[in-house]
Amino acid sequence: MAEGCDHTHGIRTQADDPVSAAAALKKLQEGNARYVAGTPLHCNIDNTARNALAQHGQLPLAAVIGCADSRCPIELLFDVQPGDVFVLRNAGNTCTHAEGSVVGSIEYCVSALHTQLVLVLGHTMCGAIKGATQIALTPREPPSGKMLERRRSSLEGLLDGLSPVAKQASGELGHNATVDEVAAKAVKVNVFHTIHKLISYSKIIKEKISKGEVQVQGAIYDIVSGKVEFLGKSAQEALFLDLDASFEFEYEAKSTNPGSDTSNDESPSGESSHNDQESRGRAASSASSSPSPKRKETGAKQTVKN
Repeated sequence: MAEGCDHTHGIRTQADDPVSAAAALKKLQEGNARYVAGTPLHCNIDNTARNALAQHGQLPLAAVIGCADSRCPIELLFDVQPGDVFVLRNAGNTCTHAEGSVVGSIEYCVSALHTQLVLVLGHTMCGAIKGATQIALTPREPPSGKMLERRRSSLEGLLDGLSPVAKQASGELGHNATVDEVAAKAVKVNVFHTIHKLISYSKIIKEKISKGEVQVQGAIYDIVSGKVEFLGKSAQEALFLDLDASFEFEYEAKSTNPGSDTSNDESPSGESSHNDQESRGRAASSASSSPSPKRKETGAKQTVKN
């Protein structure tokens, strides 16, 4: 058990009260400070703690979408116990499908488990972002012949899905930026890109944010220092919350390679589904790297800034 633990059953369970977003963020910040200082809490998880979690259920204080990189151990870098954080990890801490497992899992966490803080956690020196940046900035010939017949790998689909954030980062830095500089910038761009997709894809998350019941924030973990930089909420949150009600885009949202399989292990069916919800989500996500969308209704135009 953790020293100074005040949980009903010695570990966080549904017998305790839900944790507010502000309190959860404070606990994560304090835990990361202990991790950086090398002074973690002494937690001995025994049979009693495991049985309490099994019998009384989980009540995570935060949901974390992190990268699958083995150098980014979520529970360790926040110095938390089993039952404290609801963790989802994949290469690039991204969500690419409205019906994917990441979105559905977060919806479950904020609904059934009453979690009020969702944290999208990127990290420095991200291999997925670096690979996507190299692909995005390298001129490629249009596929022809056997290349058209070859089914691309899931990894290629993943990296192509991350290419918009690399292109946005490159545009913001200018043509003189190196691949490493663009990749470093793209890490932060990608954090907010994922936040925007969560809001765009999920009616449940959008409604809970609008009601003040849930906060979605971003952060970046430095794999050298161990320190987490907390970025807060997206400055564009209001735009994405209001998107369905206020905007009709005058262009059709398209995937990086229309007609090809862009799925990864998020897609339950193994295929990319281009339903209306996902199309709106892609249109919304491109707003951060495209000119401000025009309203068909009367009213002032809204400028989109990062």
